[in-house]
Amino acid sequence: MENLPPHEADTTVATQHRAIARDGATLQSISATTTYHRIKVDGVEIFYREAGPREAPTLVLLHGFPTSSRQFEGLIPLLAPHYHIIAPDYPGFGLSDAPVPSAYSYSFDQLAKTMGRFLDLLGIESYVLYIHDYGAPVGFRMMLARPERLRALITQNGNAYDDGLGPKWAKIAEFWAEPEAHPEVIDAFLSFEGTEQRHIAGTSHPERYNPASWTDEFAHLSKAGQREIQSALLYDYRTNIASYPAWQSWLRTHQPPTLVVWGANDPSFVAAGAEAFKRDLPDAEIHLLDAGHFALDEQTDAIAMLILGFMAKHLT
Repeated sequence: MENLPPHEADTTVATQHRAIARDGATLQSISATTTYHRIKVDGVEIFYREAGPREAPTLVLLHGFPTSSRQFEGLIPLLAPHYHIIAPDYPGFGLSDAPVPSAYSYSFDQLAKTMGRFLDLLGIESYVLYIHDYGAPVGFRMMLARPERLRALITQNGNAYDDGLGPKWAKIAEFWAEPEAHPEVIDAFLSFEGTEQRHIAGTSHPERYNPASWTDEFAHLSKAGQREIQSALLYDYRTNIASYPAWQSWLRTHQPPTLVVWGANDPSFVAAGAEAFKRDLPDAEIHLLDAGHFALDEQTDAIAMLILGFMAKHLT
């Protein structure tokens, strides 16, 4: 495993930036790389970001809770000169439709089916998956359903092991056992403080975090219907824990090239969850970064460099 403290990552980035200035290369801004689209998937309008050359290998970015494809806004321009990037919002998240639960089943099975159908409609037949948080249970279901499509896996605090479950999951397990008896779990899950802490808990550099991230996420969670949507998904999360052995077995059997890049200070999915991947994927690259759950908020450049190096080795 490799730990990249901020000063070391910053030094490497500075070296690259000097090379860019020396060679006269063009820096890619968000406006020069990213386009924004909507597509109907079985009656649900899905919003997505796209960037990079369509003839290049495709990297699909699957976001976490309670955010959207917006969490990849800074990463996309760093990868787009080399790869075709697709970053969707799930139903109920970001700028995608949020049908009422009576019209759309908010389960991870259904989110994975919608995302699989979404890629079908875009004509994406093979891809690398980047999974974060909720992106892990969505992505693993997609991998198991269509294993031939996966070229490589990148997990950034996307958990698949009991080892990775932090202390808070004990309280959530009480909600799974008796959901109506524990409304306080949902209250905390959707609260402003909880939304803020998902970003800044565990960081030693809170000044690197944009407060608009959690204020915008909290505004979304406060919309009509969101409590029902997010309660249904949190309750369904128990099926992900139950699926861990099947996902681990799949990894052992298929041995996809895998990059594990993990915010080591994440209180939700702790660092042991990153290390656990080695049990089933002995060739996996594992990097523990000095960051929290939303590692991209403060380690964008370091993560981009790790992805570019990993992809260059495995997508030849």
